[in-house]
This record gives sequence, C-alpha cells and structure tokens, in this order.
Amino acid sequence: MKRTIALMLALMLAVCGFSALAEAAEPLADGVYNAEFTTDNSMFHVNEVYDNIGTLTVEDGQMTIHVVLAGKGIINLFPGLAEDAEKEGAVLLEPTEETVNYPDGTTDTAYAFDIPVPAIGEEFDCALIGKKAKWYDHKVMVSNPVPVEAK
Repeated sequence: MKRTIALMLALMLAVCGFSALAEAAEPLADGVYNAEFTTDNSMFHVNEVYDNIGTLTVEDGQMTIHVVLAGKGIINLFPGLAEDAEKEGAVLLEPTEETVNYPDGTTDTAYAFDIPVPAIGEEFDCALIGKKAKWYDHKVMVSNPVPVEAK
C-alpha cells in the first residue's frame, strides 16, 4: 500500500513538474506585466513600497524590468559579472531618479533601473557598483509575471 501511494505521488509530481516547465518555456506576449524581482542580497532590493514588484516590458520578445531600489546607494548595474563590468567598453545600466511615496505620507527619491531579463523564473547575473566604487556580483530573478490591465 505504501509503495502504491509513493508511486502515485511520484507520478503526480512528475506530471505537475512537466506542466510547470512547459508553462515557463512559453515566451510572454508583448505587453506590460507586474513581476517579482528578487535578489540574493538584503542590501540590493526593490523599495519596500513596491513589495518586490517591478514593471516588466516585453517588446519583440525582448524583456526588460523596471525596478525602483531602496535608495541611491547603488550607482550602476551591469547585466553580467563584475569582472566583465570592469572591462573597457562595458555598457553599464544608468539609474533614473524616482519619487517614492510612502504610506505614511512622506516622500523620498530613489534610483531605478531598467534591467534586461534573459528568462523568467531563472536566476541570472547582475553586478552592481555602489558609493564605495567596488563591483559586486549578485544573482537576481524575475518571476510570476501578471499582465497589467490597460486603463
């Protein structure tokens, strides 16, 4: 009996797993989505007001996520490794400055970046340089895209 239950569970997991993989492999249609943006470091994250959510734009199959960070401590990002960011000719991602409106009525400014996204639901490299002028390697992931309703 235990063996039968174990086999049934294994079969169910395999079917669900393959279904999830097939879903993840389908490219997103062109459009605008809200998507989770997570990192491997508590100092490099989306501003708390946005609850780890960025705006993912898909155009001609190319994906970019716009994220507002927690402040202005990160000066540039690089889609790749720190060692490549330091090479001559490396194209760095430049920040834009955005106003953040907190629930208590206060406002602040923070840096935002448009980051190229190679795949949904898979970690990718994203190096950063802060005020200390040192590059750091990080892993980031974009997941759970939800289409934004047109207004």
